[in-house]
Amino acid sequence: MNFPILLAATLIPLVIGFVWYNPKIGFGKAWMSASGMTEEKAKGANMIVVFGLTILFSFMIAMIMQALVIHQIHFGSILKFQADSADPNSESSQLLKTLMEKYGHDHRTFKHGAFHGTISGIFLALPLLSINALFERRGFKYIAINAGYWIISFALMGGVICQWA
Repeated sequence: MNFPILLAATLIPLVIGFVWYNPKIGFGKAWMSASGMTEEKAKGANMIVVFGLTILFSFMIAMIMQALVIHQIHFGSILKFQADSADPNSESSQLLKTLMEKYGHDHRTFKHGAFHGTISGIFLALPLLSINALFERRGFKYIAINAGYWIISFALMGGVICQWA
């Protein structure tokens, strides 16, 4: 686990959000209209809490993104919890070592991680946001803006994590 890379990936949603939801460059005006947000409501928020929780939740996403984009994590999840795994000469430790030597770098590219991040955004973020939006009686524009943001954020997070974590 590479914590500096996970922390870097944690910042991706903040950077993308700054551009994506910016009224001057991105979809900010459209999002405000679709969500019912006003300038007054936005200014009334405790931004320390908002950004603090955003960083915490983005770190949680980065943590799970590892399992979604790095296939080799599953080798360890199976073999590191065997009864004999503490012994470096055990069968499970030797098998893990052999698997990592042979396949440890397969599919470890930005492109591969971005692909899995995009798929995660489409099959996780989009349905979750859409279900909430349907019950909140939000329109297609609201869903498209928010889902697009998360699909792009997941793609970039997945790419960074797969390539360097």
